[in-house]
Amino acid sequence: MRVAKDQVDIQMQIPGATIRQQKNFGDATGYGEISGEYFTLAKGVDTTPLIQGLHGNVCHCPHWGFVVKGKLTTTDIAGNRETASTNDLFYWPPGHNVQVEEDAEIVMFSPQHQHSLVIEHMNWMAKGCC
Repeated sequence: MRVAKDQVDIQMQIPGATIRQQKNFGDATGYGEISGEYFTLAKGVDTTPLIQGLHGNVCHCPHWGFVVKGKLTTTDIAGNRETASTNDLFYWPPGHNVQVEEDAEIVMFSPQHQHSLVIEHMNWMAKGCC
């Protein structure tokens, strides 16, 4: 799921402040500690080879985030694709890979333990594990 900033409902607007809120934006029930993450990604980065070896060859960690700049496309386990661009909020449910279409900076919030395991796996793959 992704939503552009101007599509998020304004809940309050007063001089000097606008509050937008996207309700029902994923469910964090049962995930424990959440980590805040900042990613800087170059055009052409593709997580697919780094995720190989995980169940289904996809990331099974959900992520909630914001695209500060750039464009990224996720592909889920069923082959569905969705693109998030500058100023989009996004929710990537479990079962995805990411391709960077334009240099990007993103802020994400992820279940800490689960995503740490995925990052460790990607580091291992990047170092030529196999």
